[in-house]
Amino acid sequence: MTKQKQHQNLSQSRDGGYTIIESLVAMIVVSVLMIAIAPVMAYSVATRVQARRVELATQAARSYIDALRTGALKPNNPTNPGFPIQDTSVAPAVAPPPASTNPQNNLYCVNLDEKAGCAGSKEFFVQGTWRNRANPADPTTTGYELTVRVYRADGFTGGTMTTQQQSVANSALGNPKAPLVVMNTQIPPTTRGGTSAYQSLCDRTKGCNN
Repeated sequence: MTKQKQHQNLSQSRDGGYTIIESLVAMIVVSVLMIAIAPVMAYSVATRVQARRVELATQAARSYIDALRTGALKPNNPTNPGFPIQDTSVAPAVAPPPASTNPQNNLYCVNLDEKAGCAGSKEFFVQGTWRNRANPADPTTTGYELTVRVYRADGFTGGTMTTQQQSVANSALGNPKAPLVVMNTQIPPTTRGGTSAYQSLCDRTKGCNN
């Protein structure tokens, strides 16, 4: 009887040892899988954050365009800066510094939090540039072609800004020096009523013979 009990105890002890080893192996397997999956999960979250940021930047760009079309933003208005600057080149290489440093740079601040000014990653600077072959002193009288770039406000902390729009799929959290959104549109004259953007384009390009 004693030998039988000892044999049973040894069998139970061996079974218990195998259970601990299996648990350790399972923990190692789970750890390896988590290490492999963690970068994918982090990238997925970062892409979602960037996509949301691009969505907000798109809304900011549309609001800016609407303000120009309605005449809410006017040239040389120090109390409400943000009117586009003239684009004298095909593709400007460097964006100007933030409007808080120099209002003449004509950057439009879009503040989305409770703090005053534009400084964080939740705020945007909208940069507008206008083009008109007639080169008028006041482009609102004839209308103009507009390019809008929306940057993260925290991107103006130093270094050179770029004009190449960043990709949501390939940029994860994104490059703060690159615009989130780039748009092109036509702004009709805001100083005389009843003029469409199409007619303004015809007048400036000497086209649309109909």
